[in-house]
Amino acid sequence: MTGLLENISEIIDQITIFMQDGGIICGIFLILLESIIPVLPLGVFIAMNINAYGFILGFVISWLTTCFGCFLSYTLFRFIGTKLLKLLSKKDLKRIKKGTKRIRNLEFSNLVLLIALPFTPAFLINIIAGLSNVPRKKFMAAILLGKLFIVYFWGFIGKSFIESMSDVRILISIVVILVIAYIFSKIVAKKFDLE
Repeated sequence: MTGLLENISEIIDQITIFMQDGGIICGIFLILLESIIPVLPLGVFIAMNINAYGFILGFVISWLTTCFGCFLSYTLFRFIGTKLLKLLSKKDLKRIKKGTKRIRNLEFSNLVLLIALPFTPAFLINIIAGLSNVPRKKFMAAILLGKLFIVYFWGFIGKSFIESMSDVRILISIVVILVIAYIFSKIVAKKFDLE
């Protein structure tokens, strides 16, 4: 186990050095890449930014870039969404319309909450918000606020994990926090019918 932790620590150190040598462009690139390919781990990239550039700069890079990526996705689907909807089956179209109606009618605070939850599918919210013509100002304000919490959450979890790989108690507490956040996110997603 000790050898595995040392290997992980060495890999993290090498990635940190690479990112520091590449400058903040590396951090921006990672977060933008996650915006384009949503299966990539945003939490890991945020933790890497914070580890490489310090908490404040890493946080700001991650927050602004993830907001920018969300806004790009929203804008793209706002303009080409109707063309894409024509390609869907009637069943999928019915689900999308149901989702767009729910997102469009959400109060601002509920939209922020939905965006701020760690396991809510952000790419899906961006797409549905774009398709449902949620007003730009409302969407941007919700993204800027909601992403503050998500970037802080993943930054805290990631940084804690990196710093505490040898302390089993902290690792267990991280797992408990993630499980609670996951369950809460699933409950809220089910309430808004985003499953």
